[in-house]
Amino acid sequence: MDTRKSYVKHIPILALLAFLILFPLISTNRYHISVMTLVGIYTIVVVGLNLLMGFAGQISLGHAGFFGIGAYCSGLLNVKLGLSPWVTAVMAIIFTAGIAYLIGIPTLRLKGHYLAMATLGFGEVIFVVLSKLDWLTGDPDGLPGIKPFSIWRMQFNSNFAIGQYCLAWGVVLIVLILSLNITSSRVGRAFRAIHGSEMAASGMGVDIAKYKVQVFVLSAVYAAVAGCLYAHFRAFIAPSTFHLQTSIRLVTMVVVGGMGNIWGAVLGSILLTWLPEWLTVVEEYDIMVYGMLLMGAMIFMPDGLVGRLPIWFRRLYQKLYLAYKRRRPDILGRSDSGS
Repeated sequence: MDTRKSYVKHIPILALLAFLILFPLISTNRYHISVMTLVGIYTIVVVGLNLLMGFAGQISLGHAGFFGIGAYCSGLLNVKLGLSPWVTAVMAIIFTAGIAYLIGIPTLRLKGHYLAMATLGFGEVIFVVLSKLDWLTGDPDGLPGIKPFSIWRMQFNSNFAIGQYCLAWGVVLIVLILSLNITSSRVGRAFRAIHGSEMAASGMGVDIAKYKVQVFVLSAVYAAVAGCLYAHFRAFIAPSTFHLQTSIRLVTMVVVGGMGNIWGAVLGSILLTWLPEWLTVVEEYDIMVYGMLLMGAMIFMPDGLVGRLPIWFRRLYQKLYLAYKRRRPDILGRSDSGS
């Protein structure tokens, strides 16, 4: 029985891996591959945000700030000091984790909309700081000239879209496996207890302050990893990428995909990254579309697509089966006689 459960547990990972292998074979368009690479980058951020919001119950409307810190820190160290992207990425992740730790200690004492407003303010502060870095970047529009990741002579630049795709989704798989192990461990149970009731969790001996800061830092680290990938894949970053709109998009991905479910982060990232490609006609109103999706998901799908899809498939199966039985009354006769 345990062996069977273990096999079932690995089915989603194997299904995702099969899809990732087949996608470049089915769609050889470089642009589509680059969009799927962006899906992978957003998935890393959204998985961390889902751990924070869906599992620990802590709202954050400023995660684009951590995304931007990771991107700018790694990009600046690479452009200005000439360090390897691999080295600058590690330094950027450590730096972002330190900032998240310092911000998280006082901020996570707040609850509800006070916490949401505090994280929103943090994200806006980071956006303003990044917008005023033209004296350091040398370009008022952003930071150009960022070198790509490379292994020996193989460079993961825009001309090597499949390489970027493989690197991004390789990191996603590592993040998914790590996050799934965390959520099924004692730490994950502590996160759920805090989400359910902080008072009850404290009464059971859970160090609430410690676990809140831990999940906040972990989600910021995920955002920094994604920011590093984004910066070195694009070779140019601009402050507008890390604005409030990005934070809203990330939260919408969590809610639409399904809070409290790691696979919801993957589904939400895929859907809402491809959505602008399908809504190019109403590009100027995309923020309204995201807002409507967020409202609709909160009202009609509080458990997200991951929670709703099995119900919808079950209902569809039942309707199809009943329609089939109506067309084949002999099945009903056999079943009645057999009973």
